[in-house]
Amino acid sequence: MQKWRRWVLWGVLLAVVAAGLVYAFWPQPVPVDLATVGRGHLTVTVDEEGETRVKQAYIVSSPIAGNAQRLKLEVGDTVVANKTEVAHIEPVSPTMLDVRSRAQAQAAIRAAEAARTLAGANLKSAEAELTFASAELVRARKLYETKAGSKRALDQAERAFKTRQASVETAKANLRVRTFELEGAKLELLQPGEQKRRHLGACGCVIVRSPVSGNVLRIFHKSAGVVRAGEQLIEIGDPRKIEIVVDLLSSDAVRVRAGQRVIIENWGGDKPLAGKVNRVEPLGKTKVSALGIEEQRVDVVIEFTASSARWDKLGHGFRVETRIVLWESDNALKVPLSALFRVGERWAVFTTTKDRARRRFVTIRRRNDLEAEVTGGVNEGERVVVHPTERIEGGVRVVQRR
Repeated sequence: MQKWRRWVLWGVLLAVVAAGLVYAFWPQPVPVDLATVGRGHLTVTVDEEGETRVKQAYIVSSPIAGNAQRLKLEVGDTVVANKTEVAHIEPVSPTMLDVRSRAQAQAAIRAAEAARTLAGANLKSAEAELTFASAELVRARKLYETKAGSKRALDQAERAFKTRQASVETAKANLRVRTFELEGAKLELLQPGEQKRRHLGACGCVIVRSPVSGNVLRIFHKSAGVVRAGEQLIEIGDPRKIEIVVDLLSSDAVRVRAGQRVIIENWGGDKPLAGKVNRVEPLGKTKVSALGIEEQRVDVVIEFTASSARWDKLGHGFRVETRIVLWESDNALKVPLSALFRVGERWAVFTTTKDRARRRFVTIRRRNDLEAEVTGGVNEGERVVVHPTERIEGGVRVVQRR
């Protein structure tokens, strides 16, 4: 009897162990996340960061080379077209003379002084000749009046008098020329800062005025200093008239058309703003990405369609995020993008039938970062596995993760 009981006890223990091993090695359902195929709103967009800018910005440049006075305007100040004085540009002060240049200038002054002295002597000689010719003319007239002189002698005396008059005028003009040359030679020795001390006439400043009305957006040259002709001084525009410029990859830009709706997000407000594509620039440009890859980029200009009262805090050069809507539908049959996987060149999903996974090939038409529109392979209301792992195969039992 005891031997029989011992065998029964060992049999029960072996049965329990066998049952435990069978339970341990029995295939368990794989926990998965499930989603339902349904219809709803689907939007396909091109997302990219953008930057606001004034529609018509004017850069005011220096028309001449000179010494610009310190600009009194500040960023944000209002300017009026053809009235507000932007900058005053003075003539550039003369440069410092080295030893050779100074010696040459002093020699030129001495030469000019000698030439003026010679011109003065020539003037005195011409005046003396004129005095003699005048006396000769008086005598010739008296002789002609008394019939003692001929008409020819009188004409010669008059000609000689007029010639001496012209010689005197020539000598006077020559003296003035030499005087001016001496003044010019002396100005060659003018040192920086001496112009104002000598009061050589008025400042002669060139006043640069604003070409348009608006606000100062940027100042390129604030402090006083020498500027070149064409050097940028300030930038002016109307901050109430702004647009957004987005540089897209050329492969994305070809899908964008003027008039497409744009969603503007992360601009600083509580709600997204509405906009539309104004134009796609026809010229691409090469840019190097952060990874060092050359990319062809195209500028896309976006204008606001929302009320300006909603975005009046935006200014020139502000960062925004844009979503250009390429396509949208309110009745699209869609699945989560995370449920799709590739099998060769085809898309597939795992559906569930009686708690078992079934692989199904599907046809995808459009997609965004989260969802995809399917046109075949699954039906509305079916359940698909989200984020399928390598444990999921056709026929495997699955259970929804809790």
